[in-house]
Amino acid sequence: MLDCFELLEFAPSDCFRRATLEEIFPDRPDAPLELDLGSGDGRFLLAMARQYPERNFLGVERLLGRVRKVCRRAARLGIGNVRVLRLETSYTVDWLLPRGTFTRIHLLFPDPWPKKKHAERRLVCPEFTRAAAELLVPGGEFLFKSDHPAYFAEASAVLRADPGLEEIDWPREAFPYFETDFERRWKSEGKLIQATRMRRRS
Repeated sequence: MLDCFELLEFAPSDCFRRATLEEIFPDRPDAPLELDLGSGDGRFLLAMARQYPERNFLGVERLLGRVRKVCRRAARLGIGNVRVLRLETSYTVDWLLPRGTFTRIHLLFPDPWPKKKHAERRLVCPEFTRAAAELLVPGGEFLFKSDHPAYFAEASAVLRADPGLEEIDWPREAFPYFETDFERRWKSEGKLIQATRMRRRS
């Protein structure tokens, strides 16, 4: 069994410079790379990694218990094309990850911070969107889902306003895409799930 904390957890040696692909996936740095922001319990991340073994997947999660859970599950299932980074999302996107390297970024059901006094804590803002777009390869995609109508409308407007991104269709049959635990829960409660798919302009 893989030693998950040596092989599956990505712990940068220096958090004050941008990491390289060789540091994140030293055994296969040239494989297409996808980024899952806020991986939670890792069900979506690991399902995608199993579906696309030819790609690499980096999950970002700030809670240590969740990171360890994902690593243990990946090791138990023999999934080697996954790394998990324990760090805060905004800092990771703004300062740590290498630009122009990700084919897809997944942002699924981030905290909407619904109270007006907490609105400034919402992740999707012009600065975050610009930094995320810079992480993508030309033609790379940013995939966003939310169950919160007001936050989805606000975040979608911010994404559409970014000059580096363009909105494209997201039909169900476009490619296999798995549900998170949050999505299953919200659907069972009858909540409307909204999604948008953006592409980095060449």
